[in-house]
Amino acid sequence: MVSQKKKMVVNSLVIVLFLGFVAFCVNLAKHPQGLNKRNQQDQWQRIQKERVITIGLDDTFVPMGFRDAQGKLVGFDIDLATKAFARYGIKVNWQPIDWSMKETELNTGNIDALWNGYTKTPSRAKKVAFSDVYHMATQTVVVKKSSGIRSFADMTGKRLGLQTASSGEQEFNDQPQVLKNYLNKKPVGYDTFDKAFTDLNANRIDGLLVDEDYARYYVAHQENPDDYAVLVGKFPPSADVVGFRKSDKDLRQAVNKALAALRQDGELQALENQWFGPKGKPETP
Repeated sequence: MVSQKKKMVVNSLVIVLFLGFVAFCVNLAKHPQGLNKRNQQDQWQRIQKERVITIGLDDTFVPMGFRDAQGKLVGFDIDLATKAFARYGIKVNWQPIDWSMKETELNTGNIDALWNGYTKTPSRAKKVAFSDVYHMATQTVVVKKSSGIRSFADMTGKRLGLQTASSGEQEFNDQPQVLKNYLNKKPVGYDTFDKAFTDLNANRIDGLLVDEDYARYYVAHQENPDDYAVLVGKFPPSADVVGFRKSDKDLRQAVNKALAALRQDGELQALENQWFGPKGKPETP
């Protein structure tokens, strides 16, 4: 009899625990942000207290943020972010992420900001908040001169490469009259630009849609830079910003203040000259 009562008690506890677990799962599905206060509260005070901020990046994105021959992270955005947060005595912890999942990484609290040639777009504005614009560039197409391609129109029937989930891919789709309508083949998507350039050199693609800064940096560092052409069409210039969670208003204000100071004292311009070189006019047909 005692044994039977014990079984009933145990079974009751199991049922209660099971129902509690089910309720927890349902609540989590409805409110996934409930377990992560970073989605709801400004994190600037925490960052100041810990004296470290975690920033997400694609660590192959030359020259914004990438690894040198020794594996060290270097680049324009690496230097700029480091200088910006140094003004507050804060160290940057750089976190490589899957760039196609960047906004998810940010909004789930895995990182505190996106700072890696992150372009301001209307669709991204629905998911994150932006800093002030700190750099302008445009989308170009890199080709081998030996291909005979001299304009976007010459890409007719050719194979184009681009980075998946990048601002370049978005502009390509949003403004089909600039380049997309010339193609009769679906572009080849890459998760990183270094893989795309490898395919360009191997003639597996004929052209690569890429940010002007990256294009010129890449071409300048080739063994024979004159073998390549950087073509400009009618894509409008894009604006680079830092991406934040919408709740991080104080953090965003602090970054804007640091950027303004770096621009005022000439450090921002010095970094642009160092990483991009003098602003030149890309080749046009």
